[in-house]
Amino acid sequence: MPRLRRKPPKAYKNIEFLNSPEARIVRMMAEFLEPQRRFRQAKVTDTIVVFGSARIRPRRDTARDLSRTRAKFAGRKRATREMLRALRSAELSHELSRYYHDAAELTRLLTSWSKRLTPANRFVVCSGGGPGIMEAANRGASLAGGKSIGLNISLPFEQFPNPYISPGLDFEFHYFFMRKFWFVYPAKALVVFPGGFGTLDELMEVLTLLQTGKIKKKVAVIVYGSAYWSKVMDFQAMADHGMINRSDLKLFQFADTPEDAFGKLRDFLTKEYLNKRHRGRTG
Repeated sequence: MPRLRRKPPKAYKNIEFLNSPEARIVRMMAEFLEPQRRFRQAKVTDTIVVFGSARIRPRRDTARDLSRTRAKFAGRKRATREMLRALRSAELSHELSRYYHDAAELTRLLTSWSKRLTPANRFVVCSGGGPGIMEAANRGASLAGGKSIGLNISLPFEQFPNPYISPGLDFEFHYFFMRKFWFVYPAKALVVFPGGFGTLDELMEVLTLLQTGKIKKKVAVIVYGSAYWSKVMDFQAMADHGMINRSDLKLFQFADTPEDAFGKLRDFLTKEYLNKRHRGRTG
């Protein structure tokens, strides 16, 4: 009597196949559909996205590092070039730490305000899920007793989720473009804190989508920290050289305090999404 053969695994349970190049489209669809399902279950429809550097740390940490660096100079008559560079780096890191606390305060204000709306917590803070400004954004929402989202990304140097993301709203993406989709699709406002290549990439992509009309809905873009951004990007020079229209400068606003940014966002969201029915589409 022939032996019963084991059934082969179904394609959607075949891990080797799912990780293969041939199943790439399946993985892409999974990164679209799985967040969609979770957002629907959590009743998340509108978000306020916070971008910024993973390298900006809390003041307590930077103060400790600065104190240790200064201690190395004690009793030395001359410092090496490397030591001076290390000192300047520690000082700059300490100066930038204010943005961590500004981000936390801003999202605390936004979440406290959002919790008083009907439905409560309508505008949910969303970050990239990692450390730095991302952590600060989730932390501020947590301090206000509200939920927040973390859209993390798998990187070679492993960016781990910060501890302030709400349970069930932490995500791990493989594809940058799918992560960006979920940043933008439910977003009604974005706040861009100082950052590097990744932050610039996110800011410029959103501005391009708004400039070209690919984003149909109204979206507020707050560029936070004019002192930093005026050194990194000269938007006015772009307009002066005819690379963008002068009207494109109205696609975003600068802010330098949590209270100023909060006021601009509250007024915009009230006007565009609370005082009238607005059905925007991303395209």
